[in-house]
Amino acid sequence: MLRKPLKTALACASHSPLLHCFERPPEQWDAIQAGFAAGREFIDGFDPELVFLFGSDHFNGFFLQLMPAFCIGLEARAEEDIGGFAGELSVPRQVALDSIEHLRASGFDPACSYRMRVDHAFSQTLNNLVGGLQAAPTVPIFINCICEPYVPFQRTRRFGEALGRYAAGLDRRVLFLASGGLSHHPRRYYPAFGDGAAELTAWQLSGGRSEPSLSREQWLKRLRDMHIEGAKMIVRGERTAQDMRLNEASDRRFLNLLTRGQLEAFDAWDQQALVKEAGIGAMELQTWIAAAAAHLACGGRPPQLAHYSLAPELGIACGIAYG
Repeated sequence: MLRKPLKTALACASHSPLLHCFERPPEQWDAIQAGFAAGREFIDGFDPELVFLFGSDHFNGFFLQLMPAFCIGLEARAEEDIGGFAGELSVPRQVALDSIEHLRASGFDPACSYRMRVDHAFSQTLNNLVGGLQAAPTVPIFINCICEPYVPFQRTRRFGEALGRYAAGLDRRVLFLASGGLSHHPRRYYPAFGDGAAELTAWQLSGGRSEPSLSREQWLKRLRDMHIEGAKMIVRGERTAQDMRLNEASDRRFLNLLTRGQLEAFDAWDQQALVKEAGIGAMELQTWIAAAAAHLACGGRPPQLAHYSLAPELGIACGIAYG
């Protein structure tokens, strides 16, 4: 008996600039690469006709002068930031518009960008797992993950479910792709608002539109220089897994619930407590929750874990899951 082809699929993966500028590969490097390869093979076999890509931002396209909780792009260009891949995403405008209208009719109010700028949070995972920025029609969905006030996990889950109900009506193979997490704490690069120098705070607020902000060129150079130096600091022992809040116990709690499909359990999670134990980067798990909720709403299965490890040389706890 032939198995009915999957209509939707799910893939979730960590991202990090240090994947492309590490000073020394982590102990689990081969296993990490095998995990990504398994994810790519799964996606290649599924052969998506449409991708809904959930990602965050690191003050490259979204700024505190006006920070949406959710934003869907009708067009999108990826910034050439460290760890990222520059270029245009292939965004199907009508699908993006229709998804916004469906979400608004479902009680959600995502912002709409006619020219979204994204960074490595989108481009790295799209490139590494799907095969490039133009490899498949892709609707980019931004979730605010590193700026307070945080989006409640319950709201993110229900947002994903609503998007899944829209996708269930499409006559095409749909991949829900999530980028970010697991535990890590990149506050060295992206300080909380007001904790950095005046020119850095002005950049976070306006992206160069207000004095005394860094220019875009200065911001991107700062990130490149700091990540290269950060990779060296890790090898020298000047930044440790504890400093980066890499927390296997916290990650395992999350992954155990995710792979069982028990997403409603995240509704009660204390986000401030999560940041304290697993870093601000753990808030990028918003993207995993949204993507998984969308997939399950379409009748999909919970994902399986392809890889998990603490990878201090990459600045993250690295996870890859798909299903």
